[in-house]
Amino acid sequence: MSEKKEILVDVKHLKKYFQVSRTNVLKAVDDISFQIRRGETVGLVGESGCGKSTAGRCLIRLDHPTEGEIYYKGKELAKQDAKEKIEFCKNVQMIFQNPYSSLNPRMTVREIVSEGIRLHDKLTEKEIAEKVKELLRKVGLNGDHMSRFPHEFSGGQRQRIGIARALSVRPEFIICDEPISALDVSIQAQVINMLKDFQRKEGLTYLFIAHDLSVVKYISDRIIVMYLGKIVETGDAEEIYRNPLHPYTQSLLSAIPEADPMVAKQKKRIVLKGEIPSPINPKLCCRFAERCQFATEECFCKEPELLGINKSHEVACWKIFTK
Repeated sequence: MSEKKEILVDVKHLKKYFQVSRTNVLKAVDDISFQIRRGETVGLVGESGCGKSTAGRCLIRLDHPTEGEIYYKGKELAKQDAKEKIEFCKNVQMIFQNPYSSLNPRMTVREIVSEGIRLHDKLTEKEIAEKVKELLRKVGLNGDHMSRFPHEFSGGQRQRIGIARALSVRPEFIICDEPISALDVSIQAQVINMLKDFQRKEGLTYLFIAHDLSVVKYISDRIIVMYLGKIVETGDAEEIYRNPLHPYTQSLLSAIPEADPMVAKQKKRIVLKGEIPSPINPKLCCRFAERCQFATEECFCKEPELLGINKSHEVACWKIFTK
């Protein structure tokens, strides 16, 4: 058996709260812990508003955690000195969800892609121009696009520019925050294949945030399922898809469309009833209890812990551990 790879990112008891009024607190991320190993892709999935994007923003320091610790290569982010912060900014990049708002409309493609290069590399203008051309070719564009502005491109092309910008400083770890959700289906496949190709060639590590589980299955080694600020299930991708245990994960997987009409007819869709509870001042119980068909009195009284089924599969559900 091969040795496990180095732990690149280690998140411990991460919390991110927003004070919306004097008495009301929105708990976007509420005590989550997970690890990401070098060279793997971890899929972070859940409905809109579950806190997955906020968790990603905390990892890259766009949002400061309310509580908890985030370690990158064994060093806690909150304790980095000035030099380590600069190195962190170079090593960790983000591809944003909306290619229309994540690119500065007043900057040309050359200025957008070369911004990080100018900060981290000591190159001449000619060398910078050559590097930008090379990056654009890598993402399926060409050098003629350097002088254009973002509004002159389609959504898929803009996202390619965003990917080129993320790759420009040769990062080790990229947080992909729903990078394909705003794109057409045909373009989605191109972008996913491009990301997988870059990972294979350059040894990149990804946190892939999405709500489309069919895409996450294709790209991920491990999957983390979030619901209302909490991790409800986590494990190897194959294990999660073959044996989903949490009722919420089962519901998400049942919503994946089937290409084969005969399989689609036999597939049973699990439709969740009720509204998603408010993340403001949530009750100290299972967050999913109000929508769960298996909920018991215990589910409404006590919050379940994330416990291991085996070495590669954990779930937070009273139904599983009280059989």
